[in-house]
Amino acid sequence: MGLLDCINPRAIVTSALLLTSLAQDVLARPSPEPKLPWGRHGAGKKKMADHIKRAMAGERRANNESACAYTLTTTITAPKPNIWGPLTDVETASVVEWLFAQDDLNLTTTEDATAWDNTIVLVEALWPNKTDALGFIDGNATAPTKYAHVIINNRATDAPYYTDIQVGPLPLDNTTASWVPLTYPYNKQNEPGKVRNLDADQEAMYSEWLYVHSATVADITLELWNGTAMGLDNDTLDIWGIDPMWQDDGRITRWDAFWNIPTGEFDSETLLPLGLYMLSDITGRDISKWKLEGWLYNNIFYNSTEEFRKAFFGKCFKKLGANVDGDWAGTDRQGPFLPMDAAPPPVQVAPAGSRYAVDKKEKYVVWMDFSFYIGFNRDTGMTLYDVRYKGERILYELGLQEALAHYAGADPMQSGTAYLDTFYGFGPYAFELVKGYDCPAYATYLNTSFYVEETSHTHLNSICLFEYEADFAMQRHTSSKYASVTKNTYFAVRSVSTVGNYDYTFTYSFYLDGSIAVEVRASGYIQSAYFANNKDYGFQIHDFLSGSMHDHVLNFKADFDILGTSNSVELMSVVPAKKTYPWSQGKTRNTMAIERSIVETEDDGRFDWGANGATQVLVVNEDAKNKFGENRGYRILPYTGTAHLTVKDSSNLVNAARFAEYDIQISKHKDTEPRATHPFNSQDTYDPPVDFSKFFDGESIRKEDIVLWLNLGMHHVPHSGDLPNTVMTTAHSGIQFTPSNYFDIDQSRQTVNQVRINYGKGQAAKVDTFGQVTGPTCPISYTPVEPELTGYVGDIVVRKFPFDPNNPYFETDSIV
Repeated sequence: MGLLDCINPRAIVTSALLLTSLAQDVLARPSPEPKLPWGRHGAGKKKMADHIKRAMAGERRANNESACAYTLTTTITAPKPNIWGPLTDVETASVVEWLFAQDDLNLTTTEDATAWDNTIVLVEALWPNKTDALGFIDGNATAPTKYAHVIINNRATDAPYYTDIQVGPLPLDNTTASWVPLTYPYNKQNEPGKVRNLDADQEAMYSEWLYVHSATVADITLELWNGTAMGLDNDTLDIWGIDPMWQDDGRITRWDAFWNIPTGEFDSETLLPLGLYMLSDITGRDISKWKLEGWLYNNIFYNSTEEFRKAFFGKCFKKLGANVDGDWAGTDRQGPFLPMDAAPPPVQVAPAGSRYAVDKKEKYVVWMDFSFYIGFNRDTGMTLYDVRYKGERILYELGLQEALAHYAGADPMQSGTAYLDTFYGFGPYAFELVKGYDCPAYATYLNTSFYVEETSHTHLNSICLFEYEADFAMQRHTSSKYASVTKNTYFAVRSVSTVGNYDYTFTYSFYLDGSIAVEVRASGYIQSAYFANNKDYGFQIHDFLSGSMHDHVLNFKADFDILGTSNSVELMSVVPAKKTYPWSQGKTRNTMAIERSIVETEDDGRFDWGANGATQVLVVNEDAKNKFGENRGYRILPYTGTAHLTVKDSSNLVNAARFAEYDIQISKHKDTEPRATHPFNSQDTYDPPVDFSKFFDGESIRKEDIVLWLNLGMHHVPHSGDLPNTVMTTAHSGIQFTPSNYFDIDQSRQTVNQVRINYGKGQAAKVDTFGQVTGPTCPISYTPVEPELTGYVGDIVVRKFPFDPNNPYFETDSIV
């Protein structure tokens, strides 16, 4: 008898009610509005567009008491189920129970496992292949068969490894259920679907290695910093090192650095390096064969502990100062008060409520003429699917692929660090958003869930949706007779993931002219370097501290479907030119002209933005012309700085981050190439699960289903203004997709949120508001000025094995 046969349906309902009750205890939820009268299946394109228009039009209703009454429908039913949605609690529990019943997997529950046991790392929905999804979302085909994606940590071996497997079909039936290695999305040369695990002995790494060797120099660390790092409760020092570990010549080596542990409540440890480094060869699982290969201090390398001790207690050893915690490293308010700062700052309100519609269950969103589904997974967090404008799909998929932070410095810790953040995951660290700070207080908030250690965690309010008015107009023009201005109101979807020391804010924005923007902003504590000998790699920013230089490169997948899946990329460059015209009387004129070309093959599909912003990149449908004969499409353009990796052929990453080498990369869509990387690429940098460069093998990308892989990012050389935290005003990168000959005119002309003022003889003769709600001033209740934040709670956790739906609890994880 399987789990589904054993579960009392009443218990499932009770679980759902309990979770809802818990969520309601900590959230202020608006009253539900009536749903739109449309079904979940079979709505055609025109029918869908009509429903969207009705959903977003709202209803102006007569009200005897107030001319301000304005009721909007905010709850809708998605036209079809979200096939990129998560597994349900019951599905996840059934997969976990079924896996533990498979003797060939030899699994142990995480809480009972040792470093030599096999455990489940991940259970989540396996998103369908695009070729299977299109028939369902565009027509009347049945929904793609649902499967679970599972990662197993196989440690019951001398050569530990991770395995990706596919489990299903769902719902599980003992007569049809099976698991198979998941290999097709990976291009690893040796054993695709598997990758070695270099962290299997992480606990022993500390208890039996790092702390043991730190103890051999405890008298030195006491003399230098009045502290030790030996795994004791009274330790005041910490040890941790490079990521990824070096993997040269078949050997696995690591550098570890000593850090001061913060003395206060702020997690400022990455600001407190001490300048002592330890080199180890940790090849294999037999710790007796590991080797301590030396120590580094003040740019002098010592080949052994004995050599280091001898030098330290000699007459010529130079002792350097320490980076010590203090108010300078805390993020609370400090310094003189700003003039009039205590008064409430300006805020935006939504006087008519939400002017958008959401199906929270299916995570389906409609705003004006836009609609899309939200997917969410462990590796990358939030992804948007089936992004449509006026009923036509613009993008099949838009979402983060990987975030790289590649450091450089005079010491091996900085020189050896190149974080690939999906190893840690963006989903598990998309914490609850802070209302009124991360997003407007009036935003709509959605929850997200993820699997970890036989439990499902729910982060409340971890995605927000809101409308906002930009601080500049969408359109304006003034003549001698009139002034015409249009408000620039846009819609945003946002989440924030705190991965280690950095907080990444991801925002997708939608505009009235049909444009879409992707933005990343970063804040948090920098990973700093000890200043000694680091002048070529950063500024000195505190007593013995250097702002360690690094590149952030964040790769996004943009799978365009412009009026179908037969798309091309057209380059249109503004170039200097020497031209002779029939009217120039034989004289050559120095001017400029346009050069156009089509990117023909994948070999030509990896390039950087043109100098001087002179080359436009257009995704077009060559078979869909506008009435003037021009290709209809969308232009791709950076509207803030972007970055690709400065380092060439990185010694740290080798083949693990080939996605970071160019600004723009275009490949032919393949179901076998869904991701630019894999969360465990760092475990085998020479032969990673996904070597992105292998996507580019000369195939035609003209009039094909194409994918653009776009790099956002920044070259970051931290300065004193990055203390205590980097600020998002400068740590910012964005890219924009905007219509190019897609429509005959600017689509923002449709909004009523514009005005034309005719004037003459010193006064306004006529004011046209184009149907906006006018009349008496409408009162707005905005109490309190600051949102109520005492309900901020963290996770809701439900155990999946054994399944206990009636016993959720609260827990908040951190990786720092």
